[in-house]
Amino acid sequence: MKLWGGRFEGQTSELMEQFNASIGFDWRLYEADIEGSVAYAEALADAGLITTDERDQLQRGLGQVLEEFGNGQFELRLSDEDIHTAVERRLHELIGPVAGKLHTGRSRNDQIATDLRIYARMAIKRVDESLCEVQRALLTQAEAHQQALMPGYTHLQRAQPVPVAHWLLSHFWPLQRDRQRLQDCRDRLNVLPLGAGAMGGNAFGIDQESLSQVLGFDSVTLNSMDAVGDRDFVAELLFAGALIGTHLSRLAEDLIVYSSAEFGFVTLADAYSTGSSLMPQKKNPDSLELARGKSGRLIGNLVGLMTVLKGLPSTYNKDLQEDKEGLFDTIDTLLLTLPVVAGVIGTLQINTERMRAALDDSLLATDVANELVRLGVPFREAHGMVGQLVRAAETQRIALRDLPPETVRATHEGLVDRWLHIFDPARSVEQRQSSGGTAAQSLATQLAAARGCSN
Repeated sequence: MKLWGGRFEGQTSELMEQFNASIGFDWRLYEADIEGSVAYAEALADAGLITTDERDQLQRGLGQVLEEFGNGQFELRLSDEDIHTAVERRLHELIGPVAGKLHTGRSRNDQIATDLRIYARMAIKRVDESLCEVQRALLTQAEAHQQALMPGYTHLQRAQPVPVAHWLLSHFWPLQRDRQRLQDCRDRLNVLPLGAGAMGGNAFGIDQESLSQVLGFDSVTLNSMDAVGDRDFVAELLFAGALIGTHLSRLAEDLIVYSSAEFGFVTLADAYSTGSSLMPQKKNPDSLELARGKSGRLIGNLVGLMTVLKGLPSTYNKDLQEDKEGLFDTIDTLLLTLPVVAGVIGTLQINTERMRAALDDSLLATDVANELVRLGVPFREAHGMVGQLVRAAETQRIALRDLPPETVRATHEGLVDRWLHIFDPARSVEQRQSSGGTAAQSLATQLAAARGCSN
């Protein structure tokens, strides 16, 4: 059963049948396809194109097809070119010729554009829920470690002391932006293309406004040619997925480094670790390495679609069949990866004593410069003066605080009385009271904001 075979006399090559078919992957759109068809049957009846009895037959038949898909009884056939053909073929088997009326005024072009948008809405909801679970895990750990301190890093070199909670929340906010990005994508995609036909619109007076309300869309497309060729929303969703993957990869990288014996800042639970087939002592952070690696395929899915889209002429082209596998893979990858990352964080052991022990005097060099500023020294001069003190400590192989008083006095007389008070990591943290800073009040404000986001 072909939806387009009337014009053709010769048989389609078997190889072409395989090359052309998308049923092997787009069957996953069955819920969206049937939801759209049920609503379209109602619209056909409202327009007087079918009787109410025919509408009821169509809707009951579609309900049975949906049930067969849901319980695994639907039999896909090689001749089912795509999900639309499969559903209509089975509908015809169930209710007879009236099934042929369902496609009145509708094209697979506006049908698939509608299906994809319905699917994308459902996918965004599920990904958002999974992102929220990772956020909750980060927030729970942050609230439990508000007082603990650790080295903060730039260039993977020790920089300044920070609360452990501040580091954890530094990975919370990128995920919040991801959630906002997904919502933005949903708002833009929620425009109904059904009624655009093949590319020029619908000739049968279908009430698109009513259709949009029934199917949960916010508005109707304003240009039928654009409606069938638009895959911006797929590209946006793939970009959002690629950026989520990037954020998870950066989080994973921190945890992989911090879980190494050289750092020992965190310990992964056995449930999210694996071992070596040769070395009995190994406990590998494979959950995190896989999360880091999955970012590559997420980025690849985006690049693949953008490459398809860049050379297409207007309206629908069969190249757009390539939009689905990457989309499905991105959603599957995220829905597999995000719960694992949430589990890793939720079961993570944070070794606060090891973190505290890594706080050496070099992390407080900026605080020394700040004290000189308070004594009236321009910061650029203070920076150079403290750099010389750091070099002196390194040359003598002693901690910065252990420099001889005469060396400190030679730098600035006013530093001598303040010197030992500077080398307190908690004091350093508390001095940074700017919005988003490390001071207790700033951290409390940040935690409160995070609680509001993860509810």
